[in-house]
Amino acid sequence: MTDSAIVLAEGESHFPPGIHSFDFADWFSGLTGTALAHMFTTITLGVWLTVAILIVFFLWAYRKPQVVPTKKQWLAESAYGFIRNTVAIDLMGKKDGVKFAPYLATLFLFIVLMNFWAVVPGIQISPNAHIAFPAMLAILSWIIYVWVGIKQHGLAKWLKITVVPPGAPMFIYPLLIPIEILQNIILRPVTLALRLFANMFAGHLILLVFILGGFEMLNSSNFLIQGLSIFSFGMGIAMTLFELIVILLQAYVFTLLTGMYIQGSLAEEH
Repeated sequence: MTDSAIVLAEGESHFPPGIHSFDFADWFSGLTGTALAHMFTTITLGVWLTVAILIVFFLWAYRKPQVVPTKKQWLAESAYGFIRNTVAIDLMGKKDGVKFAPYLATLFLFIVLMNFWAVVPGIQISPNAHIAFPAMLAILSWIIYVWVGIKQHGLAKWLKITVVPPGAPMFIYPLLIPIEILQNIILRPVTLALRLFANMFAGHLILLVFILGGFEMLNSSNFLIQGLSIFSFGMGIAMTLFELIVILLQAYVFTLLTGMYIQGSLAEEH
């Protein structure tokens, strides 16, 4: 039996990763008590840092706003303007789009930063790889979707617009209405949450497989297996670059779908 196999058999290896991969207790216990340290995970660190960065950045960027924007003001306005113009106004028109642009821009930037922790050394996991955070974001978007529709049309008319297919004969309503309720009311927050969660969780697992697998192969006593670690590290780097695209794409898709749902809730027809 090789040395690496003996280590694995004795349970001393950190591969495959377990629940300890999500825990900052060892690092944090030096600053606080042990009980508090075990409550402070890598995921909570990512969430707190995301919120802090967004608040500090926009307060700093708009501390002294000018007609001719400074670089920091231009950066903040560009981030907001991108979502306002390409999602909010394009989907809902200028009147309604400007009204919902702050929420959509905040949603986009929050998800981008949350996702970005997946490729940051030392953290290397997005809070969105935990189903609780995509679920809460999806529920918040769903509440807005329902609320604006009821406010715009009233409960009875909004339900009719949402669950009654226009132009369909009445005899087929018993079949179509349950499907529309399932699709437009029940499943929308579920699919929003699962899409974001699944992509970020899968990306996290893929990076763990290649990076930690590379270290395990490098520690092997077999020269051939050690050589294969180069391939594993190379794939880890390639997948990290691919993950950067996924980070932006998933944030944009979540924001775009939220905007589409709000627009559909405001519309006069299904």
